[in-house]
Amino acid sequence: MTPPHEGVLVLESFLNDSWVSGAGVGAPLINPSDGNLVATASSDGLDLRAALQYGRDRGGPALRALSFSERGALLGQIADALNGRRDDWYEISRINSGNTKADAAIDVDGGIGTLKYFAKLASTLGDGRMLSDGPATRLGRDPAFVGVHLGMPVRGVAIQINAYNFPSWGLWGKAAVALLAGVPVFAKPATATAWLSQAMVKAVVDAGILPTGALSLLCGGAGDLLDHARFGDVIAFTGSAETGLKISHSPRVVSEGVRVNIEADSLNSAVLAPDGAYGTPAFDFFTSEVVKEMVAKSGQKCTAIRRVFVPAEQADAAAEAISAGLAAVKVGDPANEGVGMGPLVHMGQRKTVEEGIAALTAAGATPVSRAEAGIAGDLAKGAFVSPTLLRMNDGAESALVHDLEVFGPVATLIPYNSPAELFSLVRRGGGSLVTSVFGNDSDFLVEAAEALGDSHGRLMLIDPSVGASHGGHGIVMPMSQHGGPGRAGNGSELGALRGLWFYLQRSAVQASSATLERFGGRYVEAVN
Repeated sequence: MTPPHEGVLVLESFLNDSWVSGAGVGAPLINPSDGNLVATASSDGLDLRAALQYGRDRGGPALRALSFSERGALLGQIADALNGRRDDWYEISRINSGNTKADAAIDVDGGIGTLKYFAKLASTLGDGRMLSDGPATRLGRDPAFVGVHLGMPVRGVAIQINAYNFPSWGLWGKAAVALLAGVPVFAKPATATAWLSQAMVKAVVDAGILPTGALSLLCGGAGDLLDHARFGDVIAFTGSAETGLKISHSPRVVSEGVRVNIEADSLNSAVLAPDGAYGTPAFDFFTSEVVKEMVAKSGQKCTAIRRVFVPAEQADAAAEAISAGLAAVKVGDPANEGVGMGPLVHMGQRKTVEEGIAALTAAGATPVSRAEAGIAGDLAKGAFVSPTLLRMNDGAESALVHDLEVFGPVATLIPYNSPAELFSLVRRGGGSLVTSVFGNDSDFLVEAAEALGDSHGRLMLIDPSVGASHGGHGIVMPMSQHGGPGRAGNGSELGALRGLWFYLQRSAVQASSATLERFGGRYVEAVN
């Protein structure tokens, strides 16, 4: 699948159940491997207030009229419609995002898999339309006076603003949960890679799966979108902490009390336990995972490993093993045979990553592995950066390594001398999405979880028994929550039924037992 030969592809938005184009030339979408223009997108002149209201007026009532199982059936149909065209999605990912087929699969299959997961989960909820978080509880002397907490769909729109690195997974991961909760979706993909989001939404629209107003898509800038948010809407954002702060503090969002979930990037860590000596299974699983995570999606994952902690006596061996793994990765245009890592999203991001590497080096980090000669591509046109391992021997003295995230194939190895020092250094990340700990002794893994759990949204504890079968440090699984405290955004999404609560208003319903019985099967108890 390639852009039209005559002219440039113009990405239309899907608003008010119609495909519309914004005014003007539009923002460019570039092939990051060769710098060629592949599409444009503009939202100029589009009536976003009307589009949001359309979702509230049409999509909301239609979804709320359906049971969980009926909504889940829609998710299953979406997954089927998308699954039949996976090769198309992989090709768009290569052209517009510079993804290898393996990287495209993470995004495309991740989105489709999440839809399938929530479709199956919905089938266990039957005809209910609301959730309860537990059984009814007696409230006083009269045993007939009881209370139950019910989650009811908010009566607004789920405004979902996604990052450039996952135009499929970001879109469908959020949309699956909102639609299952009974809330219409207004999706705003990052413009740089919006082609895949737009093409997938078009496939779903053409299949006629969803009710009118249940799904809208904005391609191009956000414009005055947030100025039209109102009470009852919710905003789910993935991206930089700086942008997330602007969204959550925008005047309209604050004045209307709009609920906001932020998933920001973070300084995630991989830890080799004190017993992870060279030659042990833990050492091998650890170094292999670091290499894999550094090059997957060219390091452009919010869950990517940024800090690599190793016992001081294992630092040289770990640096050598990771460097050897990185040296075997061919960097270049994914269209070429044998390429294992593609470019960054665009030249601007390449510049930012190179500046980040220079800043860490100036702060005392030493380059361990960076093979510029290994790039099979045109550096003048492609946004290529070699996977780069740095080493910071005194992690306690360097503030920058715990504060600066270089969003690319870059990680810094940091030796530690004791568990106490290790836990202190990991926590200096200020709140992270995920840390993985690799060890041969499960007792240390438990100790690490207790020391780090409050500063992380997810902990992956790997002993040799699951070293070859775990899901992966950077893989977001729909049955586990995704999000983290502090600089990671203080958000939480997915996590099976836990994710639905962001789109539901919990209300304490107090009534007689007889009245609650009149609810019939309208609500179902949430059991993950």
